Amino acid sequence: MSTIEQEPPRLYAAREPIFPRRVRGQFRNLKWVLMAVTLGIYYITPWIRWDRGPGMPDQAVLVDLANRRFFFFWIEIWPHEFYFVAGLLIMAGLGLFLFTSVLGRVWCGYFCPQTVWTDLFMMVERRIEGDRNARIRLYEQPWDARKVRLRATKWAAWLLIGLLTGGAWVFYFADAPTLLRNLVTLNAHPVAYTTIGIMTATTFFFGGFAREQICIYACPWPRIQGAMMDENTLTVAYREWRGEPRGKIAKGQPTKSDSPAALKGDCIDCLACVNVCPMGIDIREGQQLECITCALCIDACDDVMAKIGKPRGLIDYMALKDESAEKTGQEGESLWKHVLRPRPLLYFTLWGAIGVGLIVALFLRSPYDLNVSPVRNPLYVTMADGSIRNTYELRLRNMQGQEKTFAVGADGHEGQALPGAEITLEGGRSTVTVPADETFEQRVYITADPDSALADGAQTPLTMWIEDLDSGRRAAVETVFQGTER
Repeated sequence: MSTIEQEPPRLYAAREPIFPRRVRGQFRNLKWVLMAVTLGIYYITPWIRWDRGPGMPDQAVLVDLANRRFFFFWIEIWPHEFYFVAGLLIMAGLGLFLFTSVLGRVWCGYFCPQTVWTDLFMMVERRIEGDRNARIRLYEQPWDARKVRLRATKWAAWLLIGLLTGGAWVFYFADAPTLLRNLVTLNAHPVAYTTIGIMTATTFFFGGFAREQICIYACPWPRIQGAMMDENTLTVAYREWRGEPRGKIAKGQPTKSDSPAALKGDCIDCLACVNVCPMGIDIREGQQLECITCALCIDACDDVMAKIGKPRGLIDYMALKDESAEKTGQEGESLWKHVLRPRPLLYFTLWGAIGVGLIVALFLRSPYDLNVSPVRNPLYVTMADGSIRNTYELRLRNMQGQEKTFAVGADGHEGQALPGAEITLEGGRSTVTVPADETFEQRVYITADPDSALADGAQTPLTMWIEDLDSGRRAAVETVFQGTER
């Protein structure tokens, strides 16, 4: 008895290339505008100058990893203020939830970097190789001199875009003019060249070859966004009740838009919506994980409806709840009813509360950061006259753009004076001067008379403070004085 060997089933299907056709319309124009704005912000921002005074970087937006600081125009964030960055990340997440609950995957369709750069790469591809039919023919034909020339030109343009993308990224982490000069003269740090190389390669591959595969397989958001959407979420959808049954329509033949009792639907099965889709799906099959709601299918369908004299909106932004109502001849709810729902309002409230909190914290934050740590080895020192001395490490960060001189002092409980105690700085000085935007460490000594309340006790709470001698502004921290138990 013979046995037939069967091939094991394939776990992964080979990628079928997608050749989206060019389309014109309001959503395509909106995507062009947003692409120009977002790319302009990304490429231009590192070159915006901002005067911060002598010795400070003049770049408006800068992530200064060497000094562990972040500059954003007039705002300067220090390492101990990372809660501002955490707050912004939380706001970004809540904003994503908010827009998804109202408009579906609007982030994916219009603002996601993968979408923006893929759009840019497709535009270059279309300019070099032609529109959909021309690119299909080029893909299927054997390699010849023309195909090599077109592919080489396209890949060179993609590499240039990738190089500009990686170059712009590193400019956010160093002074852009200086770094550019060092890059050109080959004097930049190897990390800069490595980063540019990685960014160039990933941009070239993601935008030129992977494209929709990144959205479908690599990005987790398509699987998460389902929890953010419901039947009231406005998303790109096909009015099946109006379009089916699809098929060719004779001139003057009534359809569902003319009479609900008509046998034919408005969809003529021209596949225009499929041919323009960058994800290669058919929106008429319903909601799909691959759909990024870019709305290009709306532009394509509206153009066809206008040509055959049928109402626009066969494919449109609408809620599933409205589609169910339209099937029974009722009108869908207004836009504001879809927006002003408990879920979006909850997201907006949380988003706004965090934003207001960050703004208040930004304007109320102290321009100084003070940290005092008692030196515990030894706990205290008994002087020759019997007095008790404690030593403290004072760490003072001046977060202003100018040098400041501070007086250092200490108070007892509820601001009471410390009788019988002397406060001195290392070197016998009474003040400390901290340069602009620098951190200064200094030892502080508090010496208590042997008969004072500080010396006669295990631990006494006290408040150590610094005072800006120019403005009189104070910053204080709580600490303790270690005495002797008798």
